[in-house]
Amino acid sequence: MNINKTIGTILAMCALLWVAPAFSQVKMTRDQILFYTSEWKGNRFPDGRPRLPDSLLDRARDMTIEDLWDFLRGHGYRNQFESGWLALHIDKPFAGRALTAQYMPTRPDMARAIAAEGKAEGRVGGTNSWPIAELQPGDVYVADGFGKIIEGTLIGSNLGNAVAAHTHAGFVFDAGIRDQEENREIPNFNGFYRGYDPSAWADMELTGINVPIRIGRAIVLPGDLVLAKPEGVLFIPAILAEEAVSTAEFTALTDAYNFELNQEGKNGAQFEGGWTPAKYDAFARWIDAHPEKLKMPRSEFDALLAKAKEKGER
Repeated sequence: MNINKTIGTILAMCALLWVAPAFSQVKMTRDQILFYTSEWKGNRFPDGRPRLPDSLLDRARDMTIEDLWDFLRGHGYRNQFESGWLALHIDKPFAGRALTAQYMPTRPDMARAIAAEGKAEGRVGGTNSWPIAELQPGDVYVADGFGKIIEGTLIGSNLGNAVAAHTHAGFVFDAGIRDQEENREIPNFNGFYRGYDPSAWADMELTGINVPIRIGRAIVLPGDLVLAKPEGVLFIPAILAEEAVSTAEFTALTDAYNFELNQEGKNGAQFEGGWTPAKYDAFARWIDAHPEKLKMPRSEFDALLAKAKEKGER
């Protein structure tokens, strides 16, 4: 064996590994997404994002922000809600899985590096179109545009139609949009944003796709369940989404039953509480009489009911 030749080959391979980029600088690799979402044990998209079931997205739309927020706060997630939005259709809630993007003010050397990367990867158009090409049905495009509105318009009507075609859901932008009137006319499409301006997008640069981002006071990871309602936007960690929605549904059902008792004058002075085992049993019989109100599996409801009875009166 030629020792010198073998050593030379090894050194050459190491040099190649050293100069080759370990990962894309804009789009997170699957391994990076797995790192940030390591507690998720369910299905994933090929890019690594947690893939919450479509049925859960449908159920989430009917939940109140308060019921879901209470659950998250009880589990230590205190930075998941942001308010103060404009919307294409403020009265139409929507939900989906987060595909995140981060933007920063333009810096020429950084912009050149990002443009070169995009060319090498075969990307086309401005960098504000790159995240749109990554969207899947049921996604919500969530962008940190550092609150910029004038020349911070991440989409106009062309890109709005592209988002709608990819997601069938919508977007949440901590930034502005243009072509507001035309975007409102896109069927089955909604979006929350900071403001409208007729100016074109300028002096901004995409710096990350599927990275952790901050939207106001909320922290968002790729794959989070996004719920946009008139009150604001809640970002629910994928690892808690199913339990959060089920618990919120159970709370909504107990409220509906309690409201009915109050309206019929059958609750005595226990207008908010009085949840004894006997009242929970009566609640279960009420569910039996109104099975259409139950969206979760009955086994799941029974488990939550048993847990509530164990906790005693509330």
